[in-house]
Amino acid sequence: MKNNKLKLDSVSFYKKIIFNLILSTALLYQPVTAEIAATLSDLERISVADTMVMVPMRDGVRLATDIYRPKNEEQNVPLILIKTPYNFNEIRGASLQWAYQSVSRGYAVAIQNERGRYYSEGEWEILGNPRTDGYDALTWFASQEWSNGSVGTLGCSSSAEWQMALASQNHPAHKAMVPMASGAGIGRVGEFFEQGNLYKGGVRQTLFAAWLYNVQQQIYPRFPAGMIQEDLQRLRKFYDLAPDMPDIEWKKQYRKLPAIDWLKDAGSNLGPFQTLMARSPDDAAWYQGGLYHDSEEFGVPAFWFNSWFDISQGPNLALFNHARKQGKNSRVRDGQYVLVAPTLHCGFYRIPEHEDLIVGELNVGNANFPLYEQMFGFFDYYLKNNRTEIFKTLPRVQYYTMGKNEWQSSESWPPASIKPVNFYLHSDGKANSLFGSGRLSDVAPSARSNDSYVYDPMNPVPSLGGGVCCNGNASLAGSFDQRAIEARADVLVYTSEALKEDIEVTGNIRPILYVSSDAKDTDFTVKLVDVQPNGTAYNVDDTIFRARYREGYDKEVFMEKEGIYKITPTPMSTSYQFKQGHRIRIEISSSKFPQYMRNLNSGGNNYDETEGVVAINTIHHSPEHPSMIILPIAQ
Repeated sequence: MKNNKLKLDSVSFYKKIIFNLILSTALLYQPVTAEIAATLSDLERISVADTMVMVPMRDGVRLATDIYRPKNEEQNVPLILIKTPYNFNEIRGASLQWAYQSVSRGYAVAIQNERGRYYSEGEWEILGNPRTDGYDALTWFASQEWSNGSVGTLGCSSSAEWQMALASQNHPAHKAMVPMASGAGIGRVGEFFEQGNLYKGGVRQTLFAAWLYNVQQQIYPRFPAGMIQEDLQRLRKFYDLAPDMPDIEWKKQYRKLPAIDWLKDAGSNLGPFQTLMARSPDDAAWYQGGLYHDSEEFGVPAFWFNSWFDISQGPNLALFNHARKQGKNSRVRDGQYVLVAPTLHCGFYRIPEHEDLIVGELNVGNANFPLYEQMFGFFDYYLKNNRTEIFKTLPRVQYYTMGKNEWQSSESWPPASIKPVNFYLHSDGKANSLFGSGRLSDVAPSARSNDSYVYDPMNPVPSLGGGVCCNGNASLAGSFDQRAIEARADVLVYTSEALKEDIEVTGNIRPILYVSSDAKDTDFTVKLVDVQPNGTAYNVDDTIFRARYREGYDKEVFMEKEGIYKITPTPMSTSYQFKQGHRIRIEISSSKFPQYMRNLNSGGNNYDETEGVVAINTIHHSPEHPSMIILPIAQ
């Protein structure tokens, strides 16, 4: 490896127009460390390749599939299925590594395009019709003469998301699944109503516009129905399928109003963008598509891989807990495992083996772990009935504690030893910016006070770090020094005294705010920050909440000017050790743009509006209205 440290936040990376495909399909495209890299020649040496297999669905549509089976294997083998909306015309990168690792361990592996994508026939639907096409694909693979009847599903991002709804179908061949960064496949689970990453706390995320722009510009060769495999293999050699797309500066594009015209203004196909933008967080239409909801049964043992600096780590961990408690039988409930790494979206196999990992600007130490050994130890048990030594010792929950910079394990998430501790907001009435009087303390307020700031939707607080994915060149993911953000007067800053000892925060972080506004509706953001002795302030996690949904995502209740309202933003999730001498800080504002769409404060739809309303927003902290953040402290 040429560099001593691998920076996952490379700015040049975000300037490439194909960035979104790389991020979203990390399973197929992300670079793999040199220590484990296999070549196509390595795969061909150990496998029998059967490419451009057209797998039939129940309606006669055929899905393009490449299959690699162990060479000279005399016994029937299980299959690892990777399903994707992305281009695998030339197997390379991480997809090549997955295929090599699978075949070398005695598995067949199949990479299959979703319906309507590239060489697959039919018309595309987001998440690839998991309940029908996913089910039919499992039936076909399990019935092949080389199959032992067991299929495991594997993938990151889009290759994980379709697995969620498929797990509700109880297919007898679906014996195990390894979903990585699967948030966009989750609709509603517990207190999370993110509906496939379109929302967080009732606020629309911008990423879907950039993702859909890239996905919908792809080249799709269309051949006569029923074309035989040999002809498809020959024709495939003449297509690289890589589009030459206009460079969109998404940070500027997201500033345009109305938001519903973003793709139209970019000259893109609209696809489902405008329809999805118009849906509320609990719209009935969300429950009719390919998303998984916690009202459904969960029927498959799963090994979940998540990242601290990714979208939807909260819903992913909530779904792990849901499957442990509500799985269809004891085999499913006992077969749930989870690992959370200190990485960006789909960053599990980009962790340097011998160097420290940098996420944004934050050094989190050597976070390497035996990815393939653990993953295939899990598959070996559920697909081969082979209980290996690594599976016998596989922890139920593995999580990396940043700051402490080490892996930890427990039997539950969050760990049973966690104790919630209230940290209250205090000030002299001027907590504006890091130069204000905002304080954070475990002592409840004894006097009445509040802090106000002006939120102008035309001058929003900019995004800098956090759990970001796939929103063009608009935002960086990871942890960065926040002092430039905290210097703004529209950001309230509350900071603790220097810690006398290390404090580990592991679990769900719950803000409780008492708020008022002179606008009918507005948003509130909360950010947890680690302030080092030299003043550097690294973001740990953040959340956002739209005030109109404080009584539930199924109804809108607007604010009155004289009212004070309790809001409970969507919880944050992390494992982070604040070191002795550091300070714990909370930032509060009303925007984090362009990661999230701006609330225009009018009480309208926002997505179809062209003008904003300036709001004066207030955070109350008094004995009657004790605004606080509840930190899960490890004992």
